[in-house]
Amino acid sequence: MNDWILVVDDDTSNLKMASYILGGVQMRVSCLKAGGDAVQFLRENRPDLILLDVHMPGMDGFQTMQAIREKAAADIPVIFLTADDDSNTEKRGLELGAQDFIKKPFVPEVLLLRVRHTIDLSRLQADLEREVLKKTQEIAAQHEKLERISMQIVKALSGAVDAKDTYTNGHSLRVAEYSREIARRAGLSGETQNDIYMMGLLHDVGKIGVPDAIINKPAHLTEEEYSVIKNHPVMGARILKNIKDFPKLITGARWHHERYDGKGYPDGIAGEEIPLEARIIAVADAYDAMSSRRSYRDVLPQEVVRGEIEKGRGTQFDPVMTEIALGMIDDDKEYQMRER
Repeated sequence: MNDWILVVDDDTSNLKMASYILGGVQMRVSCLKAGGDAVQFLRENRPDLILLDVHMPGMDGFQTMQAIREKAAADIPVIFLTADDDSNTEKRGLELGAQDFIKKPFVPEVLLLRVRHTIDLSRLQADLEREVLKKTQEIAAQHEKLERISMQIVKALSGAVDAKDTYTNGHSLRVAEYSREIARRAGLSGETQNDIYMMGLLHDVGKIGVPDAIINKPAHLTEEEYSVIKNHPVMGARILKNIKDFPKLITGARWHHERYDGKGYPDGIAGEEIPLEARIIAVADAYDAMSSRRSYRDVLPQEVVRGEIEKGRGTQFDPVMTEIALGMIDDDKEYQMRER
């Protein structure tokens, strides 16, 4: 069945252009010129994706999206269309739950790639939710089997995330292992250690929503590209939030880039406001970033990595978790904790 796209824009030329581009790859396109019409349409129809103009008379795009979420379709992905070059517009749209923004006038290749990518991401999330639900229903009779299969699914998903980056291999698995060892040395329970391991495996799942060209860019990122990267914690939490049997799974995904001094993202929380699991994963993630190859450098020497981790104690990282990580580094006489 062809993908079905609803385009909402008060400009007829934009509707015609979107229809021409998307219809050219056999997508089904429905066009509406007002937000109210879109809300009514979505009460009876379920397209795969909504392309929604920000500036429209009557209900603007933001008001339309709120109405869609409250009255019509809570889970259909939305991409905003805008000619604005304004970070506040993008921030507000992302806060409302938009998956992406597309600048007008359309660049056909960009429009097609972002539409295709967003639909694929939405289906991946739905497939993951269905798989978890299916396995949960079998838990009474197949508890041991469920745990094994669930771990394989999580590892496969984390592997798919890592595969987006040409220059890293096994990052999520290493972060999970380092995080679990920090938790063990911190005296946390076996159950908590296992939870942190799972969170570590999926801490970067939001990067599924980041274009490959940005992840693999060998040069420094532009401010706009960096803002896209910085959205991956929010995207990751959105992907994982509906796994009801493991609500804490979002913890590592959303808060692993928070800083102990409050200067991190996406929420700017500080100290013990940051969940302990995320504070642990933050240290492990930074350690592996330095002890892994990147597009612009090789694995850093162990003494350099140690120095950077120590420098971040109490500012970037939880001081207690930093001390444990430094102990792990000091115990690693042969520098085995690194990408091979």
